Amino acid sequence: MLALYGHLFSSYTWKALIPLYANATPFEFRALSPEHPEHGAIVSAASPLGKFPVLRDGETTIFEATAIIEYLALHHPGPAPLLPADPDAAVHIRMLDRVFDNYVMTPMQEIVGEHIRSPGMPDPAVEGRARDVLDRAYRWIDSWLADYPHQSETITLIECAAAPALFYADWVYPIPMELDRLRQWRAHLLSLPAIRRCVDDARQFRHFFPLGAPDRD
Repeated sequence: MLALYGHLFSSYTWKALIPLYANATPFEFRALSPEHPEHGAIVSAASPLGKFPVLRDGETTIFEATAIIEYLALHHPGPAPLLPADPDAAVHIRMLDRVFDNYVMTPMQEIVGEHIRSPGMPDPAVEGRARDVLDRAYRWIDSWLADYPHQSETITLIECAAAPALFYADWVYPIPMELDRLRQWRAHLLSLPAIRRCVDDARQFRHFFPLGAPDRD
């Protein structure tokens, strides 16, 4: 059986969990915790920096959430069309995946990391730069959504990347009110069963969020 190693509060773990849930793929979740040091040992050995999530399928080990989704699409396909068969369409979806990882997830994590490093005294320059990136990304995505079926029930690599990135990014730098399409899409994503499950399973860890988890979502 497939085994996914990660943490239920981790945005990149969500990214790998969403396609598993969407396709009802049988797997075992192996949480990183002090009670299971063997899980941490497997993750540490899997990649250069020992980051999670990590997927194991028999003798095959895959790290990096996007690579995990690509592997699932190839070897454990289901009703959710994670990647289209058309190569040109697949390139476009992979491009959007990088938008959410690099321009939403990364600056969000920079802000969170700054609050972890300097509780109560985050560097305003670091936060300012990250917020500027998020602001530009939010506005670009809102415009892109005009041509994307953003109320669809379909889950592709785009939704897997967008949902955790936007979930946490809106906590650290709220999406501006005037970006109505983006705010509606985030709410729609969080209503999808596979994504809702990630949100609900992570509730028990919200008190660990360094900025203080907002009383919503």
